[in-house]
Amino acid sequence: MPILADSIPLTEQENPRTQQISSLSTADIVRLMNDEDAGVAKAVAEVLGDVASAVDQIVKRMQRGGRLFYIGTGTSGRLGVLDASECPPTFGVSPDLVQAVIAGGYDACYRAVEASEDDAAAGARDLEQRGFTKADALVGIAASGRTPYTVGAVEHARRIGALTIAITSVPGSEIVNAAEISIVPLVGPEVIAGSTRLKAGTAQKLILNMLSTATMIRLGYVTGNRMTNVQTRNVKLRARAIRILQSESELDEQQAQTVLDAADGKLPVALVMSQSGRSKEDAEAALDRARGVIAKAIDSLKSG
Repeated sequence: MPILADSIPLTEQENPRTQQISSLSTADIVRLMNDEDAGVAKAVAEVLGDVASAVDQIVKRMQRGGRLFYIGTGTSGRLGVLDASECPPTFGVSPDLVQAVIAGGYDACYRAVEASEDDAAAGARDLEQRGFTKADALVGIAASGRTPYTVGAVEHARRIGALTIAITSVPGSEIVNAAEISIVPLVGPEVIAGSTRLKAGTAQKLILNMLSTATMIRLGYVTGNRMTNVQTRNVKLRARAIRILQSESELDEQQAQTVLDAADGKLPVALVMSQSGRSKEDAEAALDRARGVIAKAIDSLKSG
């Protein structure tokens, strides 16, 4: 007896447009995949209001000293780890500010640990081990919306009063019911039935990009569209920092290099020094008071 499509989640249903994909040429396979992917951005566009609401609530938590946590299993968990790991080098924030929890631990980033996703209590335990509190925000990522590990973590977080956000591709799923804010891009059945690393994973990546980037912009860790808090850990990033310093402070290349050296290679300190005319020590103290927000640090020194 055939299984009715309505009885299984969208993420597990067979895609009628790709039923013959195994018999296609390579060129036709990749063209068909690209056609399917073209709908992902449109699906995300339909939920931008929910993404914006999530960002605004995350910002409020962080302004009161809270942190942002991602939690998930498999591809969803790995995407959370990827986004969280990019925040310190991009925005110059502490690794503690945006954290990712993945079922099975970080070993699951490079090898499958599927069984760990079935433990509904494990997500809550993993959050507790990280010191997660009601002051924090949790984004539960689950393509199917029914992963016990992730749903259990979101339910726990909401019980203790933390902000809870769900990213899923299945409306009305368990994680939607568990979370305060739900972001549900309807990407439809996958090219390969059930392989949610494809369209659902792409949608998750787009949304996570928005959540972290928009949050950091709202918190003041970006100036214009420049990564003014970037960490100069290699030659490429130092060159980028010098260009930013030149543009922001109207310095020539040699002057920018001199100021960056005087700031021990720390771009935010160099920017505050060059635009306030104050010492490295004054700039560092002002940045500490401003929680790393360059514009606030500069204003405080100019008015002080």
